[in-house]
Amino acid sequence: MAETRHLTVTGRVQGVAYRAWTVGTAKELGLAGWVRNRQDGSVEITVRGEPEELDALATRCRRGPPMALVENVVETAVADDPALGPSFVQIASA
Repeated sequence: MAETRHLTVTGRVQGVAYRAWTVGTAKELGLAGWVRNRQDGSVEITVRGEPEELDALATRCRRGPPMALVENVVETAVADDPALGPSFVQIASA
């Protein structure tokens, strides 16, 4: 059964193609949701999918793309968001 999760990724995660990498990784895993930069320098992700694929994304987010230096990933379960489309996209920064 599909779940929705929210991830906040901190470290050197802006200006290193982290969002584009996240879009590609999430699409590869068949997930729906979005990713955006936050003004505090973190990257925020809301994602929906099967638990196994969500776990895989969270594990990969702890490493990120080659130029990233991830310090922490905070992951929480959230209520399903009906606004999430069928794909995974990058949205405007918050």
